[in-house]
Amino acid sequence: MGTVAQRRASSPRDLTRVGERISFIYLERCVVHRDDNAITAEDAEGTTHIPSATIGTLLLGPGTRVTHQAMSVLADSGAAVAWVGEQGVRYYASGRALDRSSALVEAQATRWANRRTRLEVARAMYQLRFPDEDPAGLNRQELLGHEGRRLKECYRLQAERTGVPWHGRHYVPGDFTAGDAANQAVTAAAQCMYGVAHAVVAALGCATGLGFVHSGHELSFVLDVADLYKTEIGIPVAFDVAAEGEEDIGSRTRRALRDRINKTRLLDRCVDDIKMLLLPAGSAPAEGEFADVVTLQSDREVTVPGGRNYADEVTW
Repeated sequence: MGTVAQRRASSPRDLTRVGERISFIYLERCVVHRDDNAITAEDAEGTTHIPSATIGTLLLGPGTRVTHQAMSVLADSGAAVAWVGEQGVRYYASGRALDRSSALVEAQATRWANRRTRLEVARAMYQLRFPDEDPAGLNRQELLGHEGRRLKECYRLQAERTGVPWHGRHYVPGDFTAGDAANQAVTAAAQCMYGVAHAVVAALGCATGLGFVHSGHELSFVLDVADLYKTEIGIPVAFDVAAEGEEDIGSRTRRALRDRINKTRLLDRCVDDIKMLLLPAGSAPAEGEFADVVTLQSDREVTVPGGRNYADEVTW
């Protein structure tokens, strides 16, 4: 996540380019208000001014209060807003999507609607998770089998590395304490990853229910994205926490994963990975991603400018 201190000072005359926006700003335990075209974050230490046009996505953590005027200027600037848990490890709700263009969600729907391209994305997701394997030619059943073996191997290796006993994955929905310490930590880590993935998917305006691996659930695509980082980040952190003891394992796992997510800038990485999976290379220039442009659909997959009357038009 970016911070205000990492940005150069800008003049009021500067027109903020999309590429210069801070990807994610996280605030907690403060009151968010408006001062002209900036938002202000006021807490016990004072007031910080943040130009609204520099914000990509504003994450509102615990203890934040936001005014109507602040939401108004953020909407005018095209910024996304999400209400999240500490450092983004829970997702509760969101304001408008960051991307004013429908290019990303249209690409997702197009790739999802075709069986061949849906499988291609599933294979690409598998390769992101396990870059040492080539999933080309694997069908869905084979992908699931390969994934299951790699997960078992990941659990075994992490148990061996940390010295934590592991007797297999055991999770009872609605009963967090049903599993042993390692299983509780893995469950808590998974929930955190779902929160992070949900915040990013919502900020980009993607359809949460159109998954390429998961299906039949309103958060299928969120589960797809969260799984991309399960063996690299979620499971290792869970075993590290379990190795330190069994007391308060849920909250300790969330804090440890929060710090790892922040340190590795995982939210920015999620954005890049989603775009890579859904968009053909070079199809969406960064400067056009947030354009407020409306077109009309015509025949032969041609689009024409909106805001015009085409009563006298014959052909395009």
